[in-house]
Parts: sequence; C-alpha cells; structure tokens
Amino acid sequence: MTGTEPVREAAPSLTLDWVSRPAATERPAIVTGAFDILHVGHVRYLGSVRERGFPLLVGVESDERVRAWKGPERPVNPAGERAEMLAALACVDGVFIVSGPPEATSWEHYADLLRPLRPAALAYTEGDPYSEAKRRGADALDAAALELPLTLGRSTSATLGQLARSL
Repeated sequence: MTGTEPVREAAPSLTLDWVSRPAATERPAIVTGAFDILHVGHVRYLGSVRERGFPLLVGVESDERVRAWKGPERPVNPAGERAEMLAALACVDGVFIVSGPPEATSWEHYADLLRPLRPAALAYTEGDPYSEAKRRGADALDAAALELPLTLGRSTSATLGQLARSL
C-alpha cells in the first residue's frame, strides 16, 4: 500500500447493555435519550409511546456520551440509576444503556445497534436535534417514525435552570 491509497477506518460503533430485559417478543417501540432527571415530561412522553400498543424499550445514553453532548456537569445521575428509574415505570417494558464514542450519532450507528431488536417504531420528541437521523434510521429498520409533542416547560435543562436560580 502506498501513501496515496485511501485508508478505511472502522466506523465507531455503539453497544447495548441490558438493565431490564423485556419479556415481550412482539416488535417494540424504542426511544433513546439521556433521561437525566426524570420529570413529568418524560413520563407523559413514554406513556404516550406505550399507548400506541407496542412494548416499549428505552435506551439510556451512557454518562460519557451525555457529558460530551451536554457539558461536564451532566449527567446529574449516573446511567445505571437513570436506567433503574425508567425500568420502574409501568409503561416501560425494557431498558438498556447505549455506550460508545460520543461522535457515533448517525442513523447508521443506531440502525446497526437496534436492528437485532426488530423495532416496529422509533419515537422521538418534537425538536429533537437528531429527528432527521431517527427518521432515516426508522426507514432503514422498516419501522414507523413516531414524532410526539414535548410537554412545554418540562425538561431536565429547565429543571436545572430553575434549581440554580433558587439557590
């Protein structure tokens, strides 16, 4: 090989570690996110996804990935505890932690990760910065893309801002 030939680099990959495995064998709806400080917006969103009739699987982004995207003070709660909180919700059928390089955010990375789960739907909220990637991933997985509304005024960032102002 000469110095002028292209060198192929392996694409960063994501891994999935189960915290709570689902019992259902039906094709699930899947959501992924930080879910850093669980709030009513999360509960309403997850309940709304589950009401669509699919088993609901939730992917919690690892601490490293959340820190890279949201800054050094985040996440507030470690991934294992965030996953445990979500697994305790009645509407959630299974929870896993998504690990891998923070730059691995393309629809291809998520499609490769989620393909073995055979999702029927990928859900995300309005305004999600990765909504286009999630739509493309859903298409690649032959799954429905479910865009659901936000609960206005309810987000982890808003909660942290409110706490900071009250101190």
